[in-house]
Amino acid sequence: MSASGFLDALRDEGVTVVEVGDWREHNRNHKGPWGPVHGVMIHHTATLGSAHTVQVCRDGRPALPGPLCHGVITKDGTVHLVGYGRANHAGLGDDDVLRAVIAERALPPDDEANTDGNRHFYGFECENLGDGADPWPQAQLEAIERVAAAMCRRHGWSQRSVIGHLEWQPGKVDPKGFDMAWLRDRVGERLAG
Repeated sequence: MSASGFLDALRDEGVTVVEVGDWREHNRNHKGPWGPVHGVMIHHTATLGSAHTVQVCRDGRPALPGPLCHGVITKDGTVHLVGYGRANHAGLGDDDVLRAVIAERALPPDDEANTDGNRHFYGFECENLGDGADPWPQAQLEAIERVAAAMCRRHGWSQRSVIGHLEWQPGKVDPKGFDMAWLRDRVGERLAG
């Protein structure tokens, strides 16, 4: 899918989108291949403040250059597009999980980190402290659902192609504050309806 197709898919699903700078060309493609893409990965940012969160996700940190995702979903439900192509969001994860996503079956436990997830997943960072206490506003949860459904609809995937970072890489806890099975159920209902 092209960057324009990516944008169209989000807008067709009713997502409120803000394009940030040169997001269409902002990527890490020089560090490895991008694609084939098989799913959508949801993260929390562990940051506070929308403007700061978007900047960090676009520019990265000293030890991890940006973009750190494709889109940042802020608390108000807006999706800020910060990159397209390879992004530093997934890292190494479990090849058994990738095979389950491709086959659209239940996920096995993630017990190894041997496969490049930055190549195979769209990444969406969601503004949240990730402490289990920071609330997830309804507008943000609905945007997460719409974003995941948009990618699934465009690619012909089921909700089983939507995973959390905690389901991909051992030791990760994000997103914390809602259950991925619950999110997949909502995405499935949206795709069916």
